Amino acid sequence: QAQLEESGGGFVQAGDSLRLSCAASGRTLMYYDMGWFRQPPGKSREFVASIRRSGGGTYYTDSVKGRFTISRDNGKNTIYLQMNRLKPEDTAVYFCQAIVRESIPNPVYPWGQGTQVTVSS
Repeated sequence: QAQLEESGGGFVQAGDSLRLSCAASGRTLMYYDMGWFRQPPGKSREFVASIRRSGGGTYYTDSVKGRFTISRDNGKNTIYLQMNRLKPEDTAVYFCQAIVRESIPNPVYPWGQGTQVTVSS
């Protein structure tokens, strides 16, 4: 059964870094453009970053440009999100998912549980 498992979240101070991982199982992610999304407390899920299936193109929401980097390792069936210079407004549950048109979820996988990132000021 296809599934995604996010990991790497935690409680950090503003300015710190975290690296999130998203491991796919049951279905290879090499055929899909993939993305990261986040859901801040009390808000809807929002797009953060995406990467083309080949790794050749990346896209970011404006608020994370220059701080976050998305990458993938198709051989490990995993995508990553390196988050630097974290801010309290980055606090959210982070999810990964296949995407279309750079930022639209394409739920070929069931949504995972996500990983919590909490940034204190």
